Amino acid sequence: MVVSVQSLTGDDICFVLDDLAQLRMEVFREWPYLYDGSLDYEQNYLSKFSEAAGAVCVVAFDGDRVIGASTGLPLGEEHDEFISPFIKAGYDVSQIFYCGESVLLQEYRGQGIGHEFFDLREAQAKILGGFTHSTFCRVLRPESHPLKPENYFELDGFWEKRGYKPVTGLVAHYEWRELNQPEETKHQLQFWMKDIS
Repeated sequence: MVVSVQSLTGDDICFVLDDLAQLRMEVFREWPYLYDGSLDYEQNYLSKFSEAAGAVCVVAFDGDRVIGASTGLPLGEEHDEFISPFIKAGYDVSQIFYCGESVLLQEYRGQGIGHEFFDLREAQAKILGGFTHSTFCRVLRPESHPLKPENYFELDGFWEKRGYKPVTGLVAHYEWRELNQPEETKHQLQFWMKDIS
């Protein structure tokens, strides 16, 4: 198994959108997202990302096979649901780089690929220039949720080692359909931030 990781920008992103959609649908079915996705939803969601100025898609390959991907873009290019909490909190959105999803097939986890995903997205923010902070968000779930696996590995320690910290009160609300649910429901997403100035 020889895994290579590379950053794609501009029109090159379009070549991996189908793979990214499939990965999102597979990986986000797991805890904590429990996402019941569809290709139509994915294509609509990812079309905005692919057209965003300054976007990057960091892709992990095992040979020619896409086994993981991670996205990033200037926060101002994101969906309104992710921008509005920052505006309400008084942040200058133009100075914040948003790290979107990181999706990696289970058998490839724990090999340092997650660090490369963050390294290359933060590198894109540096290349673009003008960003003082990098951010991402994670879904909030109660500890007592009945679908939480007993052996689930929390990523808080990994993110903290990368220099990220949760920002109290900085929360987005976004809708998606969960497994075994008839319609979309609203979920809370906690933002974490890091100073990259």
